[in-house]
Amino acid sequence: METIRRFSSRLLFALLFGGLACTAMTQEAGATPRIGHVFVIVLENQSYSLTFGKHSPAPYLSRTLRKRGAFLSHYYGIGHASLDNYIAMVSGQPPNEDTQRDCPVFDDFQMRAPGLDPKGRALGRGCVYPALVKTLPDQLEAAGRSWRAYMEDMGKDPDREGAACAHSAVGAKENLLHATPGDQYAVRHDPFVYFHSIIDDPARCNSHVVPLDALENDLKTPATTADFNFITPNLCDDGHDAPCIDRRLGGLVSADAFLRKWVPLIRRSPAFKRDGLLIVTFDEAGAIGREDSAACCGEEAMPGASGPPGGNGPGGGRVGAVLLSPSIRPGTVSRHSYNHYSLLRSIEDIFGIGHLALAGGPRVKSFGADVFGR
Repeated sequence: METIRRFSSRLLFALLFGGLACTAMTQEAGATPRIGHVFVIVLENQSYSLTFGKHSPAPYLSRTLRKRGAFLSHYYGIGHASLDNYIAMVSGQPPNEDTQRDCPVFDDFQMRAPGLDPKGRALGRGCVYPALVKTLPDQLEAAGRSWRAYMEDMGKDPDREGAACAHSAVGAKENLLHATPGDQYAVRHDPFVYFHSIIDDPARCNSHVVPLDALENDLKTPATTADFNFITPNLCDDGHDAPCIDRRLGGLVSADAFLRKWVPLIRRSPAFKRDGLLIVTFDEAGAIGREDSAACCGEEAMPGASGPPGGNGPGGGRVGAVLLSPSIRPGTVSRHSYNHYSLLRSIEDIFGIGHLALAGGPRVKSFGADVFGR
């Protein structure tokens, strides 16, 4: 009997110690919780100190949502102006001289040498990347995952752009950069149409890059909700224009109103409640100056580039980010450094796929236990 008691005690100790050790290893590794549906909302051109400051014009984002999820206080854009940031989020490719100017001509990317470099970069300059440059959607489809991109106002003026997968003809002067009365879609905030791997299959692109109006219906069931969802507001609702062409205030006031409408719809959806993650961030900081061109995470300029990604500095500036999920403890604050390459890497890790280009950099980290501490 004494032998049995000693054996039982040892077994209990082993089980307890093993469980604690396993938990400690999991926390140390920062294992990502089970997430099956990711939503990304990208806003525009606002600096951290304004967005999350004491007198923020966006109280819903800076206070309400911040308290309901995780606040990434040291999250950075990777360049100026807009397009290079969006390209980085879905492909890991760094800024080049044309994407830094938002591509005034919708021309092909010109490779300096065949193939990608050892870091997965396409070296050269231009706008529409060749088919050998893969994107997050390409990865997701190869892994049997679904994706959809929702663009507010796309197709509202049929004389200006198509109803889906809207872009200019390759080689043409870009006419979809600015708002017009009744249509505030901006192609430079739609990164998916800058890749031949996507636009060369019109049926595929048209079914995946769609107007924002489709999102509300898609959210009704998990079966109709894509695994990865990228949401771009129009030029007023993303905070870019102020005032807007439709006479709204624009800036953070309009961006906050957009979030007040769409974030509850996403959070109430069955897919989000089950295993969702919503990320709200900005493409770049407001002005092109030293503070708003800061960077993190070992960011590098394109080899042979005429200047740094941030114009006057190494990056796109500190912008901050808010993450909401059933897997995140409300009120979480992370001071770890992240950027748009980290965003891409984190999504790739969630879905168990490899890292594209600079998302695989040695100093780029995925969102870890500092975020998913729950």
